[in-house]
Amino acid sequence: MTTFPTLPAAIEAALAERGYSSATPVQAEVLRPEAAGRDLVVSAQTGSGKTVAFGLAMAGDLLDGDGRIGFAPAPLALVITPTRELALQVSRELAWLYGRTGARVATCVGGMNPSAERKVLASGPAIVVGTPGRLRDHFERGALDLSALAVAVLDEADEMLDMGFREELEAILDATPQGRRTLLFSATMPRPIEALARRYQHDALRIATISEGRGHGDIAYQAVTVSPTEIENAVVNLLRFHEAETAILFCATREKVRHLHATLQERGFAVVALSGEHSQSERNQALQALRDGRARVCVATDVAARGIDLPTLSLVVHVEIPRDAETLQHRSGRTGRAGRKGVAVLIVPFSARRRVEAMLGRARIAAEWQDVPDREAIGARDRARLLERLLAPVEIEEADRALALHLLAERSPEDIAAMLVHAHRASLPEPEDLIANTPQARADAQKDRHRPGFEDTVWFRMDIGRSDNADPRWILPLLCRRGHITRNEIGAIRIAQEETWFQIPRAIADKFAAAAARTGEAESDEAALVIERSEAGLREVARNNRQRRPSRSTPDNGFVKAKPVARKFGKKPHPRPASAAPAGGKPAGRPHAKKPHKRKQP
Repeated sequence: MTTFPTLPAAIEAALAERGYSSATPVQAEVLRPEAAGRDLVVSAQTGSGKTVAFGLAMAGDLLDGDGRIGFAPAPLALVITPTRELALQVSRELAWLYGRTGARVATCVGGMNPSAERKVLASGPAIVVGTPGRLRDHFERGALDLSALAVAVLDEADEMLDMGFREELEAILDATPQGRRTLLFSATMPRPIEALARRYQHDALRIATISEGRGHGDIAYQAVTVSPTEIENAVVNLLRFHEAETAILFCATREKVRHLHATLQERGFAVVALSGEHSQSERNQALQALRDGRARVCVATDVAARGIDLPTLSLVVHVEIPRDAETLQHRSGRTGRAGRKGVAVLIVPFSARRRVEAMLGRARIAAEWQDVPDREAIGARDRARLLERLLAPVEIEEADRALALHLLAERSPEDIAAMLVHAHRASLPEPEDLIANTPQARADAQKDRHRPGFEDTVWFRMDIGRSDNADPRWILPLLCRRGHITRNEIGAIRIAQEETWFQIPRAIADKFAAAAARTGEAESDEAALVIERSEAGLREVARNNRQRRPSRSTPDNGFVKAKPVARKFGKKPHPRPASAAPAGGKPAGRPHAKKPHKRKQP
């Protein structure tokens, strides 16, 4: 246990009032003497106390000799967060931490009245917290004065880059004074984050408080293997087995969120959904339902769940496998916070077990592999929970006691107890009966993986890849036009750095190849694409990826250098955000991200 060093009286009083008797690891690190006045790059998980940590770290730059701040003609501190919810949460934390100093905290986020925010900015707040887009808008309109800024904090910087906010961040940071401190907090440290640190920080002190063993010491990781057709049944049984006060189910797409939300609602679960298709008002209502207990389950996409802080969250279920180890830790980090225990469960189709094992190895996470809880295991848990609830001491009102005596006069004690158990069970959704996890079941699932008509296919290749912004959304119609086929006649598509491979059923492969060759003779930009057979197929994909994986020793400024492409074909694809990782890393950010920001050479 680490105690706080000597702090300004107003800050010490605020911590004592909130019951802070000892510092968390990240709070202790930022208060070390060697960190005073320096730029900081901090690797800290969400829920580790980092908001209070950077609040304490910047106190020396904001308070005067009397430990006060008061009216500020221009903001002294700026905190940038990826989402509205996180910005509001940070504002609340800083408001009580600096409440005795006289400092005012302003919040600028999307979905709020910008005119009202401009009035608050004009009233002299010392600390401004906001999201990148709204802060940039206020700055460009002249409402946000950054000339006196002493400290800039980037909270969850990796998520902001993933969401495509690089251009906004650079526009804001470029407008700040050269002498200001920059505190960069990020759960992960990918190369774009390191590039951002090199550009905007000087002699930064690196602080890492994330355990090497696994992302969160208070999270129990589990993995369950199922047939791909039984994933939703597995979700039902996991929810019934754990009966968590609050649970989050992570899906990869909004369509999956919509479908799973409807399925669980039909099964009787108190569930809400969060995805990109929900308005801010719907989002606020869903979060409030979770906080006040009207809902206990949230189905969400990765982006929609960013910035969510639910103190009662004890279960995270990865309904669809995370795209990489960092996403796994980010999702799971929504639980197991501030010393509370949490459980993170990965639902793994039989065929994906090796891939998930490799991901867990990269994240240094030791997960316990289990079968999905069956009806018997859930029944045993239900009985234990019911006994615990019924045997807990309670104060009985006289009216309830009179009703109990009346029931005893009509029925036996055994009948009354049985009726009570029946009433309890009737309110719970029924568990599902799943196929046993046997070698035969896994073999049958492997047979069912192939789409009808794609048992025998031919691989073709195209001379475009990720560096050309290749995307299945426009590759599919392009192949239909070039090969005179339909979407249903195109199998798997694999996009590498410089090339793309796709499957065509062998029965129509010759017809497709001939049509592609004829259309390739036309005088058009689209026809300039080379489409040819590639019998090597996936072996070629794997070798291509290995050969083109960038070396860690190669200098990198954090930006992806796109291959110049003169030809234009089909619908113009969305450009990759500058925050996108190199080949083999994270997928590009949101489709509507702004065009990559071009840095000026120093």
